[in-house]
Amino acid sequence: MRILAVAVAYYATGRLGLLQQVAIHEAVITPLWPPTGIAVAALLRMGPGIWPGITLGTYFAIERISTFQAADIAILAGNTLAPLCAYALLRQAGFRPALDRLRDGLLLVFLGGLLPMLISATAGTWTLVLTGDLPTARFWSAWAAWWAGDAMGVLLVTPLLLALRRPRLPVDPYRVLEAVALLGTTAVVTVLATRSSLSLLFLVFPLLIWAAVRFQLAGSAPCALLVSVLSISAATDRAGPFARHTLFEVMVNLQALNGAAALTALLLSALVTEQNNIRLSIEQVCEDLAEVVARLAPGRPRD
Repeated sequence: MRILAVAVAYYATGRLGLLQQVAIHEAVITPLWPPTGIAVAALLRMGPGIWPGITLGTYFAIERISTFQAADIAILAGNTLAPLCAYALLRQAGFRPALDRLRDGLLLVFLGGLLPMLISATAGTWTLVLTGDLPTARFWSAWAAWWAGDAMGVLLVTPLLLALRRPRLPVDPYRVLEAVALLGTTAVVTVLATRSSLSLLFLVFPLLIWAAVRFQLAGSAPCALLVSVLSISAATDRAGPFARHTLFEVMVNLQALNGAAALTALLLSALVTEQNNIRLSIEQVCEDLAEVVARLAPGRPRD
């Protein structure tokens, strides 16, 4: 049942990712591939035994795009091995899924996203070249787009799923109101920044900082994903700052924004969480020390 659930989630999020796709010659590539984030989060939560679900989900995602061919086995292998490699590297490095340390955020960025996704991008792009769907001259542009899309899936989707593992809903009505205002403001500002002809993309970063400082990963992860989805929509429509540019320039601007937003949200929230935990630990030690001193005070009966 777990394998089947992973396969269904992989395929369903793949369908969503294909709603905002980019065509390079006859190859279809997405700027954000959420299934990689699903795969890495599933491996971290359920272990490597669910890898057949990743392979099965990849197979149905390929069938959605075109008829499955024998050469597509390389894509199945790459899309399965990349998350497995990410899982192995993270476990070996002592990664904690709670993402309560800056170290964990850095590990997820480099060992979970940027490095292992080289496998899926290389296998997938060479498959497109060998099947004739992609000319050799367009290899590097397609490879970079594939790698960035897979890496963004990990950096944006995996933290969100890890944050939902133990959701802590705010009980203070003012905090709830602040969370709703944060999401609404993020959506409005991102639409204005990505659809305006002015260069206003930097306006999203104060909102990501607000989310990370006030709500840590539970707030910054949804906001970063929202910024990415709205930015991809504007880029595929060639609106705002993405207008009048070549496909390569659009992809560079888009992935630079997505990468910066993901890093800001993930690393700042991990840093704030780590500092909060340190403060709580110091307060607890001070309370314990005060209790010991009170017990040792002259004239106080000892147990």
